[in-house]
Amino acid sequence: MKAMILAAGLGTRLRPLTDTTPKVLLPVAGRPILEWNLLLLKRHGITDVIINLHHLGEQIVHALGDGARLGLRLAYSHEPTLQGTGGGIKQAAPFLKGGPFLVLNGDTLSDCDLTALIAAHRASRALATLAVRDDPNASSWGPVTLDAHARILQIKGNPPLAERRTALSVCMFAGIQLMEQAVLDAIPPGPGSIIDVYGSLLRQGRPLHGYQMSGFWSDIGTQERYAQVQRDVAEGQISLGWRQG
Repeated sequence: MKAMILAAGLGTRLRPLTDTTPKVLLPVAGRPILEWNLLLLKRHGITDVIINLHHLGEQIVHALGDGARLGLRLAYSHEPTLQGTGGGIKQAAPFLKGGPFLVLNGDTLSDCDLTALIAAHRASRALATLAVRDDPNASSWGPVTLDAHARILQIKGNPPLAERRTALSVCMFAGIQLMEQAVLDAIPPGPGSIIDVYGSLLRQGRPLHGYQMSGFWSDIGTQERYAQVQRDVAEGQISLGWRQG
């Protein structure tokens, strides 16, 4: 299986740190955030990865090269104009063709069990499986509504629910997703959001599922959260064997 890491963002909320360094290269315990995600993929047997680039992207290429140092095979998708999450995945289609693939946000740190996510996806026969997690502030992150069988009914209020249903849970999307080629085919060319594509698929009645992840997770979108994740790692809340390689 192949994977893509979304790393083209500007990191505006982390300025001035990101004025001269791309967000995904900011260090956590001596390793760039991006390497933590790459090592998570490697831990679960995924070694072919494409990374999309925009802001200071040449620094990412210089830091990681072809990935051999980490035991990986890396490719890059350069975006002269930001394509968004949907457009970025679409641009990388030639690399991602041939079967289901994972997409990870490059600015999160987690120990999500990707092997279990893949197994859940295969069992559900969904077009896409999104890693979700319980969070008291799920509504502020963009809520994902699931039924009792983990089928996604709604993402960020789209589509509207036709009727009141019981046994619904509302979670937050953790920025990790596994999708089939049919989703890739459904993404229109040009800039856009993958969440909008999922909304369109849900309106068509196409099956999307959620995988309830546990364990450590952190978004590193602000200076406060960046400082917190460094404290979390120092306290041993997450360990990915990152000293290897």
